[in-house]
Amino acid sequence: MKLPRRRFLYLAAGAAAFAVVPRIARPQSYPMRPVRWLVGYPPGGGADTVTRILGQWLSERLGEQVVIENRPGASTNISAQAVINSPPDGYTLLFYSASTLINTSMFPNLPFDVRRDIAPVSGLVVYPMVLVAHPSVPAKTVAELIAHAKANPGKVTMASFGTGSASHLAGELFKMMAGINLVHVPYRGSAPMMTDLVAGQVQVGFDVMVTSLPHVRTGALRALGVAGSNRFDMLPDVPTIAETVPGYEARTWAGVGVPKGTPPEIIARLNHEINAGLANPTIKSRLAELGTIPMIFSAADFGAFVATESEKWAKVIQFAGIKPE
Repeated sequence: MKLPRRRFLYLAAGAAAFAVVPRIARPQSYPMRPVRWLVGYPPGGGADTVTRILGQWLSERLGEQVVIENRPGASTNISAQAVINSPPDGYTLLFYSASTLINTSMFPNLPFDVRRDIAPVSGLVVYPMVLVAHPSVPAKTVAELIAHAKANPGKVTMASFGTGSASHLAGELFKMMAGINLVHVPYRGSAPMMTDLVAGQVQVGFDVMVTSLPHVRTGALRALGVAGSNRFDMLPDVPTIAETVPGYEARTWAGVGVPKGTPPEIIARLNHEINAGLANPTIKSRLAELGTIPMIFSAADFGAFVATESEKWAKVIQFAGIKPE
């Protein structure tokens, strides 16, 4: 059967348009290729461990591989700038930590501001912190450490996982409130800090439970006090620092960010999948074993949380006069 020329052209045009539809729609189906997740800390630390647990979950939920890239250095500024300079297409994620946020107050000449240039996606976890000491330190309690430091001013070393990091600020707040002088020794991440603490190269330090708990359990380190407002379930016999230094409280946290301008539907998709992982019983159990607490937020609530934290730590930095090294 022969079709009239006009009818033929109409059908041909319709078929051509139909064939184009999948090619137009497909790029809008996120994701279509592997997603990079940049972490500003070395492998093996608390940040890396949590990211790999959630990265595996995201890979399964998104149907594309989530590749973890460790970019330590410059107090996480290297990883932050790499993400900020990436296209806002959802294919580059930032492990957004308390230390990343703190840098906005500590580095006056940064070419970026994560509060402005990073769009908040979701929370990840709260990392309860603990004050630990090498067994060679003649102090088994916070009170004994304070007495020892006062008797030996400038001789007790305090490790942190970087100048201006949450670990450092927790230590500075402790020094200020306890009225003692501890010599700050910064490291490039929690893992190398733990190596030297266990070896006795430094004496005390503030660390997250993720990396310190295994060493406390084996006796390689001694837990003197929990930095949060409540005792920690996995260390029920370890008092809070606030029980000796009233009002003391410090913690660190992590979330996820993407470059500003990332489409809101991509942010919503990532937020949904990450929160689903944090609520999953298996993931929750693994995170609990590490000594972390899931932090489930909407993107907007995480943004409000970041703003509050920024104001809080900016005051501590100013009071302590902390400068980047």
